[in-house]
Amino acid sequence: MNGMASDHNTSSQDEYLPHYLQKEDPFASKLSREADIVAGFYLTVIGILSTLGNGYVIFMSSKRKKKLRPAEIMTVNLAVCDLGISVVGKPFSIISFFSHRWMFGWMGCRWYGWAGFFFGCGSLITMTAVSLDRYLKICHLSYGTWLKRHHAFICLAIIWAYATFWATVPFAGVGSYAPEPFGTSCTLDWWLAQASVAGQAFILSILFFCLLFPTAVIVFSYVKIILKVKSSTKEVAHYDTRIQNSHILEMKLTKVAMLICAGFLIAWIPYAVVSVWSAFGQPDSVPIQFSVVPTLLAKSAAMYNPIIYQVIDCKFACCRSGGLKTLQKKSSLKKSR
Repeated sequence: MNGMASDHNTSSQDEYLPHYLQKEDPFASKLSREADIVAGFYLTVIGILSTLGNGYVIFMSSKRKKKLRPAEIMTVNLAVCDLGISVVGKPFSIISFFSHRWMFGWMGCRWYGWAGFFFGCGSLITMTAVSLDRYLKICHLSYGTWLKRHHAFICLAIIWAYATFWATVPFAGVGSYAPEPFGTSCTLDWWLAQASVAGQAFILSILFFCLLFPTAVIVFSYVKIILKVKSSTKEVAHYDTRIQNSHILEMKLTKVAMLICAGFLIAWIPYAVVSVWSAFGQPDSVPIQFSVVPTLLAKSAAMYNPIIYQVIDCKFACCRSGGLKTLQKKSSLKKSR
């Protein structure tokens, strides 16, 4: 039986060779030099903006680290993931695009693929945890009230362990990292699914645990939140000012989380679709010029979050200042009385 299985795997591998084994130099760019230069400038701008933006978010959060709410701690972790992608990953691809080939060999390719998958998975699982926190805070107050700061730190440890496990699994021999079809970037070896049943099982596991399941949790959480908000608006109006202000702040945090998740999914879903098609569709049916566009779009996801933070933070400031003014008025009235 083992001999038959090995013969089957060998024959299936003989039938299909991935793009990086079909040519002598898998790291040579398949794009024109002009296209590589445009992509290099694009990634340079994205990298600078995301590094400055996420660095600023982390710096400002560190100044009030003892006052951060659990949801804010999770969004800071998201900024750390985005900064990691920008600092660790983007310089490799920028240099390669400008050089018109991948410059760092197979070791650099595997490191770049691991780092991109590690921080990308960490970002998605962080957003999943944030959506669950928002769901419990808004829809199940009896459970949401006991979620404290130390629970957030425990959750962070689980997130990093989860991302480390799935990003490192390919090094155990069940998967791999390989160059993209256009040659100047590296990613998870989606093409293993074309070669063997074991490769298909690995890719399906990655898709379920690192994309489909987290996305389903996010969608479920925010759909339930939207339905709950519609039904509870009138109830909150009967509470005192302090509870109303707390509810407004929770809703602002929820809006931030929803916008961040939407931006992340919009940036990554085209890349996921192309990757799944490369894994299970017709071999080499995705044009090389077409495959580079979703990759560049996915790399821009780290830039959106700081913009969202700053736009919503202005509303936070207004909300806080309004709340402080009302409290000051109440205290002055009490003193006068």
